[in-house]
Amino acid sequence: MSALQGAVESTAPVSRLHAQRSDFPVPTGREEDWRFTPLRRLRGLHGDSALPAGKVAVEASTAPGVIAVRAQRDDPRHHVGFEPTDRVSARAFASYEEATIVTVPAEADVSTPTVISVRGEDSSGAAFGHTRIETGANARAAIVVDHQGSATYADNLEIVVGDGASLTVVSVQDWADDAVHLSHHQATLGRDARLQHAVVTLGGSVVRVSPSVRYAGPGGDAELLGLYFADAGQHLEHRLFVDHAEPNCRSRVDYKGALQGDQAHTVWIGDVLIRPEATGTDTYERNRNLLLTDGARADSVPNLEILTGEVAGAGHASASGRLEDHHLFYLMARGIPLEEARRLVIRGFFGELISKIGVPELRDRISAAVEAELTKTAQTGAVA
Repeated sequence: MSALQGAVESTAPVSRLHAQRSDFPVPTGREEDWRFTPLRRLRGLHGDSALPAGKVAVEASTAPGVIAVRAQRDDPRHHVGFEPTDRVSARAFASYEEATIVTVPAEADVSTPTVISVRGEDSSGAAFGHTRIETGANARAAIVVDHQGSATYADNLEIVVGDGASLTVVSVQDWADDAVHLSHHQATLGRDARLQHAVVTLGGSVVRVSPSVRYAGPGGDAELLGLYFADAGQHLEHRLFVDHAEPNCRSRVDYKGALQGDQAHTVWIGDVLIRPEATGTDTYERNRNLLLTDGARADSVPNLEILTGEVAGAGHASASGRLEDHHLFYLMARGIPLEEARRLVIRGFFGELISKIGVPELRDRISAAVEAELTKTAQTGAVA
């Protein structure tokens, strides 16, 4: 904090990545927000040509007290507050036919998770979706959005957390190998609201998830967690934006990934903006990546834009590399074979993060998925 006390407060324009826009030209790949994304593999989702219709089925299994409906675009129950952030987000917003609306009433305390199942049935055509999750004041709930199957899919997810409410949202991308999925999550936190937002990305050919958080009142607390494991040829991209515009709010970002196989590629962009009025902000973001084989690439770019000197704390960290030799040596010196030592270290790498996810019913499934990936590592041949 002391190092920031002398910082000059500024109302100068912030990064163009997060300026409000109403037009979104077709990206070329030279733009900062598209330079890592393989546009040729998006099957036209970013373009302006008509696309054949794909098929994605959406069903909600609600916990007691939670309400879920499928609403047409003009349904009065569907209050739309979403603001598209790029070309694909805008196209999905303009193209969806029905939205899934999940409402947690004020004061409700829901102990079991509501699950929204998104099942792709055809990847040869494109499908578009929209989901809105609204949690009333002082309510508590957990929502899981579970993606599986084959699809070419673009969607938007609105999350509204009312004053004093606490919400956990977990988005699981467990697609088939041929899936392409671009998703934008936009969360708004009320006064003293708490959100845990977790992204687990395991499957798909190209997956790009872009969560953003904004604060509508002081005292908000956002925890953004992410776990991803990329195999040969997979492109897994996560682009985060936390917009601090209210005083005395907190954010924590912790994403971890592992990569194996030729041309496995992950991208993590973590942007945090602290506006002049956001005094007392406490924020920290971290990304760590394990490169388990040759031929894999991890891009990691944390960014902090601080426009006030009155912050409680602000920092970031990023690290990408191979397994630490001294960790392996410690285990092998105690009689543990190399492959098992590697598995133990990788389990530990992900274990702490998995334990933080606020839906206990998912933790075993995620751990099992990581174990399945480690089996692939042993079969393909890892590097220390």
